[in-house]
Amino acid sequence: MITHFAELKLQTVSLQRVEQVYADRLGIPVLTKTDQQITFALTPHVSLSFEEGRAPISPAHFAFQVPYSKFYESAKKIRESGLLVARWEDGHEIDEEGERLNLYFTDGDGNLLEIIAHKYVQEDVLVPCTPLHILYVREVGCPVESVPVFREWLKSTLHMKTVKDQEVVNFVIGGTAHIVANWCHRPWIPIAMKALPPNMHISFGTPDRQYVQELSHRLKAHDITYDFHGDRLSFVHEGYSFSIVHTPAFDSDIPRKLNVPCS
Repeated sequence: MITHFAELKLQTVSLQRVEQVYADRLGIPVLTKTDQQITFALTPHVSLSFEEGRAPISPAHFAFQVPYSKFYESAKKIRESGLLVARWEDGHEIDEEGERLNLYFTDGDGNLLEIIAHKYVQEDVLVPCTPLHILYVREVGCPVESVPVFREWLKSTLHMKTVKDQEVVNFVIGGTAHIVANWCHRPWIPIAMKALPPNMHISFGTPDRQYVQELSHRLKAHDITYDFHGDRLSFVHEGYSFSIVHTPAFDSDIPRKLNVPCS
């Protein structure tokens, strides 16, 4: 079973700008840095990488889960960073629905980032990291031509789950990881940003080595080419590059302890 996002790798046209945004303004520690790539440690279990290139960038959407009790501290840090905070049509920035809080902001490449907090998520399971108090990466957006087709593939092949099946936008869940399957003609809220498929690599983590082996058999049965190297199984589907990484340090029981959906 998938338990979490282990890494998100994106493209950029300026590593220097990326470092200024994530390290200097948001205080996220640099894990590694070369002339072509920089990697940030969001938590001990998940990293965010940027690779420099000359190709045009389609902005991505991804969300950090933060503790409900520390949400306003995280929002304050973002506001003080000088990054653009997105506003809804009526002018508000922090959105509240029931026991959920969120705020959207953008980085230097136009990626739409989000901090989100749910009161039901238990706060004593994972240690909040960075000045944003990140618990884990909760969401990564994947614009697609057909949400139902992509959703069912994620469910049947990766054994991810849904609370409810929807046609235009759907959360497909594996532990703490939520893939936001979004119809490509539906803009990302709240700034009506065009939902263009970004050039990114998504790595899921699992402590279950058998799951990785079984997934390789399912991919082969569906004629999906994959590369199996060490503890990493990599493949491409719907134009998206994925990996499943064996991560024994992330306890399989963590999603249940956090009280996340479908755990």
